[in-house]
Amino acid sequence: MMLRTLVKPVLVVGLLFSVQAYASPSASDVLEVSPVDDIVALYPAMMKEGIREGLKQSGGVPPMVAQTIGHVVTSSFTEAEIEKQIVDNLESGLSEHQLKAVHDWYQTPVAKKISQAEIAASDPANWQGIQARASELNKKYQGSERAKKFDRFDRAARATESAVDTSIAVQLSMASAVSALSGESVHYDAIKQKIEGQRSMLRGVVGQQVYDSYLYTYENISDQELGLYLDFLESGPGAAFSEIVTDSIQQAITDPIESMGGQIARFLAPAPAAGQ
Repeated sequence: MMLRTLVKPVLVVGLLFSVQAYASPSASDVLEVSPVDDIVALYPAMMKEGIREGLKQSGGVPPMVAQTIGHVVTSSFTEAEIEKQIVDNLESGLSEHQLKAVHDWYQTPVAKKISQAEIAASDPANWQGIQARASELNKKYQGSERAKKFDRFDRAARATESAVDTSIAVQLSMASAVSALSGESVHYDAIKQKIEGQRSMLRGVVGQQVYDSYLYTYENISDQELGLYLDFLESGPGAAFSEIVTDSIQQAITDPIESMGGQIARFLAPAPAAGQ
């Protein structure tokens, strides 16, 4: 009798462990195996570098102002906030089947290799290297299968679209700050409309930068491996995952921008004279 009473609890415990082992991955699990969490961790540095480059090109901005703008922008969102927004949106936007399909892809050797390449290329420390090799790589891949795959990649990854949105967000934050500092009473919506009017021009400039980055990032990825990646991005789960991640990041970055001008102006406002 003692043996029989022990068998049932052992079977139940075994069944529970079996169910846990084959449970569908959570949105957090999917984010962890993908390169997204590592790239999100780089976003403050990416935004700061983008602002630094933008201010350098525009000229006429004192270093203190540039530093303050960079500080306010990068302090307006955190890695944890962006990741939470992505996880929440993945949980509400993807089915268990889709989460599992995405998780399974990122567990493959090809996906891991590609993820490492994407994380490295996202690091602002490597951006000068991308720019330095742009001409060389454009000539190397001219007319090649790799070059022909770019349009397919760009559509599936929404790479240029996302980069243009980020560029507009950076310009909007800078324009809001400069307007606040100059004391101009320009409404945020008017600034936004003016910058949005440059979207077509930006798409051409940013599109070339995205292409340069594409050639650099996937240089050591074979055409066969890149083809598998594109198949994933174009699949139902892959497309849904990419769209949710991109939209979540853009929302997390752009939502705080409207209030940035006032924050920057307060940072740089002269201290009131004594006795006032």
